[in-house]
Amino acid sequence: MSYDRAITVFSPDGHLLQVEYSMEAVRRGSTVVGVQGKDCVVLAVEKRAIAKLQDARTIRKILQIDDRTVLAFAGLTADARVLINRVRVEAQSYRLTLEDSPSVDYMARYLAGIQQKYTQQGGVRPFGIATLVTGIGADPSQPNKPFLYQTDPAGTQSRWKAQAIGGRNAKSLREFLEKQYQAEMEEKDALKLAIQALLEVVDSGAKTMEICVMKEGGKIVYMDESEVDTIVKEIEAEQQEGEGGDS
Repeated sequence: MSYDRAITVFSPDGHLLQVEYSMEAVRRGSTVVGVQGKDCVVLAVEKRAIAKLQDARTIRKILQIDDRTVLAFAGLTADARVLINRVRVEAQSYRLTLEDSPSVDYMARYLAGIQQKYTQQGGVRPFGIATLVTGIGADPSQPNKPFLYQTDPAGTQSRWKAQAIGGRNAKSLREFLEKQYQAEMEEKDALKLAIQALLEVVDSGAKTMEICVMKEGGKIVYMDESEVDTIVKEIEAEQQEGEGGDS
């Protein structure tokens, strides 16, 4: 029996093969890095090369859910568009019903719930995307502090201090983040760590990066290429100094 033909059938060793195939689609996507600082969260995304005549603004990997929640994804862009539109509708429905903004924890759980539903029904396939979601309202004792969440095609949702998804090097990037991450980092240090992680997989520096910072209170800032380039040059200068000192 071909256990990979039906989404709802387990293989004898306990695998849902279509879900595993969707995770492979994520691994073939662009790399996404998220780092939580003392009062901010940085999302950094690898921008793939586009056609010379294509408008770069139409290919974005970092998108707003509402005015307090931002999402970055790795995987199939078409799947992401459909899923994100559903989550945006839920965010507005929540506001209309409860007259309050949904927390990032609620939005991550809702997003993961949709992804999980598509692993348990016949006639559908899993969404081929994983996401990093950031926003405020997750902790009642710190209502204005942003937090970082991850969801995957299986419908798993979890909170992270730093995480890397997508691309063939996600595992090695995660190990890099584990070694370099420090608790309560200032915004500048969190930015530097996220960009430093992306530099492990991109060749053209700031030109192939998209950076967004969620600050305290839900303020969202998208960084210009020139600002990113300044940090990239700082990192490269530090690396050259380190190599010079070693020699």
